[in-house]
Amino acid sequence: MAKISTSNKSDLLIHIGIIAALFIVLFLGFFFVYLPFSTNHGQAITVPDLSRMSLDELESYLDDRELRYEVSDCTFVAGAEPLTVYGQYPKAGAKVKEGRKIYITLIKQTAPTIPMPKLTDLTFRSAELSLRSVGLEVGQKTYVPDVAKNSVLKQFFNGREVAPGTPIAKGSKIDLHIGDGLGNTIFSVPDVVGMPLDEAKALIRGSDLQIGTIISVDDPEKEVGTIVRQRPEANRGERIRVGETVDLWVVGPVEQEDTP
Repeated sequence: MAKISTSNKSDLLIHIGIIAALFIVLFLGFFFVYLPFSTNHGQAITVPDLSRMSLDELESYLDDRELRYEVSDCTFVAGAEPLTVYGQYPKAGAKVKEGRKIYITLIKQTAPTIPMPKLTDLTFRSAELSLRSVGLEVGQKTYVPDVAKNSVLKQFFNGREVAPGTPIAKGSKIDLHIGDGLGNTIFSVPDVVGMPLDEAKALIRGSDLQIGTIISVDDPEKEVGTIVRQRPEANRGERIRVGETVDLWVVGPVEQEDTP
């Protein structure tokens, strides 16, 4: 074997330089030639948008782009096409290597069932929030005569009244009967003209009616607080329904009723 001469300092430095140069060449070759080649560096693939794509077409679509997929989760989405892609990771637009696996979330074919909540006696707004919180929707709203204004009176599914606790498919629409604030009972308008305001209010409320607008008038011949007119009028034989309002004209300054 040939011996490396190190008889003088210059030969030693030359040999060290040669060894250092070889090391640098090997180092650069590993990181800039071998490593990029072995890892397909520079051959990144842009992840396509798979949303709403069916499971049947997904495999061939990804094969053509040298990608793979795996179903990682399933979820139900009301109104969406079953067995289509709802979500994916990595997201569309990400850069990945060839052969990368895309994890997808599929939309279930069958909706899960949930117990029907009790909506009766709730206000419509509360009932709507209750339905949304469990994944149901408000269907047809029907207003019916009832003094409980905006209160849910009955709940229906597919045309039939449904009891609380009944299993209902998530995403279903629930129809509601809601009180319109007026009852079915019709009777003659009570006559409050000539009464003090407090007595008139008591009579109107006792008749299951509501106080409407109170209008202040001047009448020096009448005592302050006396009712001088009402609408609808009693002396014309008018009739009124439970829950309706009666407007009053009162002598002197008055305060309006708070809106219920």
